[in-house]
Amino acid sequence: MREEAQVVIAGGGPVGMLMAAELAGYGVDTVVLETKGTTDRHPKAGTLHARTVQSLVRRGYLDHPPLSSGTGTVATPFHFGGFPVLTITTPAAEPTPLLKRSQADLESEFETQARKRGARVLREYEVTEVDQTEGYAEAVAEGPDGVRRFRAEYLVGADGARSTVRERLGFSADIHPPTVSAMMGVVRPTEPGSVPQGWQRTPRGWIVGREQRDGHHLVRTLNYAGAHPDRHSPLTRQELQDELSWIAGRDIPLADAQSLSRFSDFTRLVHRYRQGRVFLAGDAAHVHFPIGGQGLSTGLLDVLNLAWKLAHALRGTAGAGLLDTYEDERRPAAQRVVDNTRAQLVLMRPESDLDPLRELVGELITLEQGSHLVGGLISAQDTVHPSRSGRASAWEGRFLDNVPLTTDDEGPTDVVGLLRDGRPTLLLLGAGHEATAAAADGWSHVVRTVRAEPQPSLPYDALLVRPDGYVAWTPDGDDLADSLRTWFGDPR
Repeated sequence: MREEAQVVIAGGGPVGMLMAAELAGYGVDTVVLETKGTTDRHPKAGTLHARTVQSLVRRGYLDHPPLSSGTGTVATPFHFGGFPVLTITTPAAEPTPLLKRSQADLESEFETQARKRGARVLREYEVTEVDQTEGYAEAVAEGPDGVRRFRAEYLVGADGARSTVRERLGFSADIHPPTVSAMMGVVRPTEPGSVPQGWQRTPRGWIVGREQRDGHHLVRTLNYAGAHPDRHSPLTRQELQDELSWIAGRDIPLADAQSLSRFSDFTRLVHRYRQGRVFLAGDAAHVHFPIGGQGLSTGLLDVLNLAWKLAHALRGTAGAGLLDTYEDERRPAAQRVVDNTRAQLVLMRPESDLDPLRELVGELITLEQGSHLVGGLISAQDTVHPSRSGRASAWEGRFLDNVPLTTDDEGPTDVVGLLRDGRPTLLLLGAGHEATAAAADGWSHVVRTVRAEPQPSLPYDALLVRPDGYVAWTPDGDDLADSLRTWFGDPR
């Protein structure tokens, strides 16, 4: 007997749980199948970059002071290729450019929201088989109650780098084999103060150390001598101690080591993010060397791009090809992450012959234009989606910055506040716009029309904004009705 759902999500890490919370929030009958019985508390990703923070704030998952009206920009220092030469900036009315939040905490918070909204989260269930027919996707999972079979209109593979969904359905990918060996652990040295702190390059590789509580340190090592012959084998305290000592060029005895793991620069980017009724998101779709903390942010942005599109497809309010825009928009973003992490890995090679290149790149990044370019790349604030219009607007596909607004119905608010309900929004600023409002009448079941006082900082007095904060239409593009039909199907 098959259990029915509208969407089945394989994998309940932060990407899968956010997908469940988003879909359930749209009223979608959602099932999550997660192998682990509880959230994994071992140290993993802990950095959220600017575009991800901005997007999560707009969807209500992160707090932000209401009616933010700051001017100018806010800057946060960051590293590129291991060197503290980069500055990431955001508009002052936006959240912090960089947020430290553990992957485990995010997963727990997203799971809580998913359950509150009605998603069925089934832990200790391992997906073993997936398939799809003309009208459905199917998954088989084994767990505490034995084998269970699920049938859904769509299936999302958010099951990580070793994705069963990806492997069972044969998603092809661009792959770069590993060339380096990296290790990570929470350690307590025998001799206090012996673990290098910060980003330290030696002639043999890198050590990144950060002191924690109770004399423990989170430490990472990077060895350019070659890839480990078995990167999936368990890491031992002795092996990490030997590696740490070898790279440092001196003995660093460890009294204790916990949460041990190894990783590499193995890189994979699937060619297609969709096969029929099955989609991939997060590490199931893209894996890269974890420099710059971009992996978690990229996966969460996958979700915030796909979830609202799936919801509209299930409601019958999706324009032709809407679901295909997920791949069109998110794969290029992942490609840029893959490319910049590979470039950083080259800059981090320990050979002194690369010092002139490092110095040159460092000087270029410290220039205002260079910092803006690289900062936008690392934070994903440079993302501009491809146009879907016959006559593209200069602003179509760009992210709408947060600005204060005074609306006719609700009074003072801001862009963040307008997008909290997850609906597409037609924003009309100032008097008039009767013809524009009338053109949207046929889509009133989908689009919310908001009238507000003029806002000089916005480039247009009329904008159609997608649920994820990106601009879908402005008056210098196609007719509004044509754009609405493209995104949300025929009028009613």
